[in-house]
Amino acid sequence: MARKKKSLPILENITITDIAAEGKSLARVNEMVVFVPFTVPGDIVDLQVRRKRHSYCEAEVIRFIEESPLRIAPPCPHFGICGGCKWQNLPYEEQLKAKQKQVKDQLMRIGKIDLPEIRPILGSVKIYEYRNKLEFGCSNKRWLTREQIETGETFDNMNAIGFHINGAFDKILPIGQCHLMDNLQNLIRNEIFDYACKNDIAFFDIRGQKGLLRDIMVRNSNTGEWMVLIQFHFEEKEDPQKAERMLQHLADRFPEITSLLYVDNQKCNDTFNDLDIKVFKGKDHIVEMMEDLQFKVGPKSFYQTNTEQAYHLYSVARDLAGITSKDTVYDLYTGTGTIANFVARQARKVVGIEYVPEAIEDAKINSEINKISNTLFFAGDMKDILTDEFIAQHGTPDVIITDPPRAGMHPAVIETILQAHPKRIVYVSCNPATQARDLSMLDGAYRVEAVQPVDMFPHTPHVENVVLLTAR
Repeated sequence: MARKKKSLPILENITITDIAAEGKSLARVNEMVVFVPFTVPGDIVDLQVRRKRHSYCEAEVIRFIEESPLRIAPPCPHFGICGGCKWQNLPYEEQLKAKQKQVKDQLMRIGKIDLPEIRPILGSVKIYEYRNKLEFGCSNKRWLTREQIETGETFDNMNAIGFHINGAFDKILPIGQCHLMDNLQNLIRNEIFDYACKNDIAFFDIRGQKGLLRDIMVRNSNTGEWMVLIQFHFEEKEDPQKAERMLQHLADRFPEITSLLYVDNQKCNDTFNDLDIKVFKGKDHIVEMMEDLQFKVGPKSFYQTNTEQAYHLYSVARDLAGITSKDTVYDLYTGTGTIANFVARQARKVVGIEYVPEAIEDAKINSEINKISNTLFFAGDMKDILTDEFIAQHGTPDVIITDPPRAGMHPAVIETILQAHPKRIVYVSCNPATQARDLSMLDGAYRVEAVQPVDMFPHTPHVENVVLLTAR
């Protein structure tokens, strides 16, 4: 006989006291830490525990007794369901305080190293419509809220274009309006939805691996250019013709789109870096400007998704690096060479390394476009390329700038950096926790001289952090 599952308790009259990780807030009940989403410090609430562990539990609000004076009304109609902008109910200045504290806590708790005073966080220039890229899933199974299920609400059309919901990989929350990007992306997305429904275009069924309309990516740039990439899943003879008619409709309806692309994706996931992208209209890229530099951004390119704040992030990195005309600079995890080209005019030579071959090709083109001749770019796994032999061939770095993915740097990469022993390291990170881990591995040979948090993603718990290390 199966054991009867123990019911989880309701916690009454609980005061939310602080901001926690992953965009949640917390309270303490009899020494138990309680994590609660979509609340702010000062809220007094009744909670239903949903998950319980020995020293903590996770709960959700079932009743607001008193709302915090800090709380503000979120502008997004999908707040609380989408899960993306978890702090829209928290004033921006309070978000910045929480991110500043997060950086300090993680560097001290995980890194366990001596730190200088952390500089005040640089807030984002824009707090809405700041993104230059969004991706939307298409599904024949729309996400239903708990309330919709409990009330038995029905829908004539279960198709949806929007965001994936955590814990329901095959369902999509339909998005009518998103405030993260210029409103044109809302018009484009909603037009695609309406056209597909009116013209009997099948939305993708991820479990059955069928349906024509699969995924949409929208990008824009500070030069006014727009890119739209639609992922199709061709299976019927007439599917390419249906797709072409949809693309032509978009081209006619939105002359702002300067790069209209598509791809046939037959894989079990929505990644397309290994697929052949077709151009339906316009160019295969858009152009971003940073100072007087141009950067080619293709559908597979990595480019910071907050264009205006990226300039401030890279300016901080360049200033901290203190590069001179005699310096050889290594830019690790260079992407499309944005940082490498951004600092090249101050350096004798810049060597960029990146895993994605297409990004490296863009990096080389970006150097050519900007008439920069002192850069070299190499594609491959960082731990395989950055070796003692590579450094002997291309020169010992005076400065290393590293901007790794969220997982941080591989231990082999850190070991090679230690052996190369540059005078200065500038570590740009989107995850202060893994950054702190890596800093502790560098601590014997380097001291932390400066720490500058930069907010790239308002209304989320994510924060970028730039650290300057100098050789002991």
